[in-house]
Amino acid sequence: MGKLKIKKSDVWIDMTPMSDVMVLLLTFFMLTSTFVKNEPVKVNQPSSVSEIKVPEQNVLNIIVNNEGKVFMGMDNQNNMLTLIQDMNDEANLGLNAAEMKKFQTDPLWGIPFKSLKGYLDLPQEKMTEVITSKDAGVPLDSINGGKSEFQLWVTKAKAINSDMTIAIKADAATPYERIKKVMSELQDMSENRYYLITNLKTGSED
Repeated sequence: MGKLKIKKSDVWIDMTPMSDVMVLLLTFFMLTSTFVKNEPVKVNQPSSVSEIKVPEQNVLNIIVNNEGKVFMGMDNQNNMLTLIQDMNDEANLGLNAAEMKKFQTDPLWGIPFKSLKGYLDLPQEKMTEVITSKDAGVPLDSINGGKSEFQLWVTKAKAINSDMTIAIKADAATPYERIKKVMSELQDMSENRYYLITNLKTGSED
């Protein structure tokens, strides 16, 4: 009896629908994702058991490194441009349009008024070098008995958006006196509501 031969046929799967779905998913995630800026100043945040989430938009971030230097940043670049334009007029910083545009795209700022123009004239790699130096940091001392540069930045930021949320992110090794000084500066402005950003404490840290 002869063997029955089964005719072999090629299996063809149309991958076009899968490709369309992948492109749609990729587009969705690109449009809805919030990109984190690469901050030149890094802090090792302390841990806590708090699970309260900080808003992702309209936030004024106050960063205090382990040496107690204060830096600031905002998530909205349009607000950043308005902020530096207003501050340029208020404090007579003498910045031109190109320098203000550079400030707009900077992930954070922390240079005294007197050095800000020279800082924004530097190439990007030099800017990172300066902002991580010992001379960087927003001054907390009052100007001629009035507001400090820190308070002026906060005032201008809140004037742009009264619903702006303030968040303080400090290093675990930051001296308590510096954190207290930042809080006192905010209290003097009647800014008594803000977030203290920490890492979520795990069971192994108990």
